Amino acid sequence: MAGPVSAQNLDDVVVSASRSAQRSFDTPAAVQGVTREDIQGAGPQINLSESLVRVPGLIILDRQNYAQDLQVSIRGFGARSAFGIRGIRLLIDGIPATTPDGQGQGSSISLPSTDRIEVLRGPMALLYGNSSGGVIQAFSTAAPKEPELTYQYYTGSNGLHRADYQWGDTLGSVGIVADYSTFSTDGYRVNSAAERKQFNGKVTFDMNDALRVNLVFNQFDMPQALDPLGLTRAQLTADPSQAGNNAVRYNVRKTVLQNQWGGSATYAINQDHLMTARAYYGTRDNLQYQAGTTANGAWTGLNRNYFGVGLQYNARSMWANLPVQWAAGYEFDRSREFRQAGASLNGQKTGQPSRSEDNQSDNSDLFVQGQALMSERVSLVAGLRSITVRFSSEDYFLADRNDGSGNVSYQATTPVLGFTYHALPELNLYANYGKGFETPTLAEMAYKNGTGTTVVGQFNTALNASNSQHYEVGSKWVPNAVSRLDFALYQIDTVDELVVLRSVAGQTSYKNAPGTSRTGWELSGSTQFTPHLALSASASMIDAHYAQAFTSGTTAVDAGKQLPGIPQSFLYSELAWTLSPLAARGAQPGLRLAAELVQAGRIYANDTNSESADGRTNLNLSASHRWLWDKGNITAYARVNNVSDERYVGSVIVNQAARQYFEPGLPRNWTVGLSLRLPL
Repeated sequence: MAGPVSAQNLDDVVVSASRSAQRSFDTPAAVQGVTREDIQGAGPQINLSESLVRVPGLIILDRQNYAQDLQVSIRGFGARSAFGIRGIRLLIDGIPATTPDGQGQGSSISLPSTDRIEVLRGPMALLYGNSSGGVIQAFSTAAPKEPELTYQYYTGSNGLHRADYQWGDTLGSVGIVADYSTFSTDGYRVNSAAERKQFNGKVTFDMNDALRVNLVFNQFDMPQALDPLGLTRAQLTADPSQAGNNAVRYNVRKTVLQNQWGGSATYAINQDHLMTARAYYGTRDNLQYQAGTTANGAWTGLNRNYFGVGLQYNARSMWANLPVQWAAGYEFDRSREFRQAGASLNGQKTGQPSRSEDNQSDNSDLFVQGQALMSERVSLVAGLRSITVRFSSEDYFLADRNDGSGNVSYQATTPVLGFTYHALPELNLYANYGKGFETPTLAEMAYKNGTGTTVVGQFNTALNASNSQHYEVGSKWVPNAVSRLDFALYQIDTVDELVVLRSVAGQTSYKNAPGTSRTGWELSGSTQFTPHLALSASASMIDAHYAQAFTSGTTAVDAGKQLPGIPQSFLYSELAWTLSPLAARGAQPGLRLAAELVQAGRIYANDTNSESADGRTNLNLSASHRWLWDKGNITAYARVNNVSDERYVGSVIVNQAARQYFEPGLPRNWTVGLSLRLPL
């Protein structure tokens, strides 16, 4: 059951913008929080797209392809990604889930054990370092005061099965939460079945009133994720459930195993000074079989080790007779991966590897940011981050006489400056400016263009980092205790934007475009018509285009062409009725009915805008009923998505060389589930 409207207003506390707890209404940035009730009520808690669809400016396109993960973008950053997440920083319990080069996977977040998710957009996100077009930060649920067991089970269309087991307790000064979940699906399309298992554990030690230590461990195990590949327009029209060319023939698929350990310590020196330290280590093994560009298929294997440390100091003090809240810190992160590749036959490795190399990336960053109350009505926010990112590759495969070894480093200083005008107790106005910096990722540097329509596996050090300037103005209005309206208007100008040059059979090369421009607005609001009826909605529009003409391979791209992979508009709205009054917090008994409307605009699939996916409108209906007893509860869920059974494209593969751009969305589909919370 979704959270009450009032919970999303003045009392909503976030930490992403200022790096300390602050009411979202007072935050001088575009930031939204999604609660645990939102996450649990939005679906079976498999994908971020279920609950984060309500956040304006954040676009999550569900590929229905678990081998490539979701396509996530914030204000257009990340839309170029052929797989995983680019251009956006992910953090889980304060620990980076994004490698130094800017790569991340949304599936790293264990949704059943997540208490809330914050999404930070705009210039303030730039203070999080390289590839900070936005920040998605997840926080695990806290341990209950008494022992508690939670069980969830969902089933649905296309052989969907989802189970989750969670146990938590507080033993003296130690809090424990352990969560294990399984997921499997046959998939809507041919060759799209998947299986995942995930564990997330958190132990909290309250050593004394001043010191708290958190230890976390999570594992993501995906033993199978078949890849249906994209479809041509003719294939999409004929049968959207079919697999793309050679997907079945080459048994295209991916397996992933990731383990991560981490810890953080927070020490309150006194009421005005706080020190936080964190460290983590992880491994990720990735094996992918691709369709290939020859008579045989191809495979790519990655074995990654990564670690990082960070230190942050928060303080409140007086400066020039002004109250100032500030934070300063240092972060170092390193990722090293052993990459191999070769030919496959009937979905198995054949012959000797044709690629063998060590790739490494690391970052070393210093940052400082502060917020000062200049007067009763005006507050100032400013920050600075010094970023150094280094890449290197050592090529062990020299039989082709092409030594792909190399190294390159990038450095930038990104400033942010903003003001908030507290016009009225219920109205805040703000304006921000910042400079952004985004390096290519190791995956984007892994290939160069070959002859004809091919790409070749060689480390590409010719790519530049992109630099951007961000301008933002916004307002936050809370006219009453159950209503809120947020608005943001932005302009982003980028030079050396990284764009897809060519994508062939899962192998993608990139280049720098001379200049791009993004202009857009975002609106989100919620209100309560009666104690039982509420409306929440969000909308965004963006004009993201190439500001200068350039040549992509042999193709001329004119100035004014839209950046591919970005819906030009997006609308989400939900009308919900509950038997229990909405003003009450926490688990409330009774029935909840909701209707969602999701609209997305046209998405261009290539730089020349000659191919595109039409916009779509989906109606989703859901119902849930919660029964309470003693300290426990049981909740039944039912949901139907795409009620009108509209045929639409869920996402596109940008600049796909064989014109297999389109990844179909799901037809009408259903999910039912049961959740049991039992005190022990």
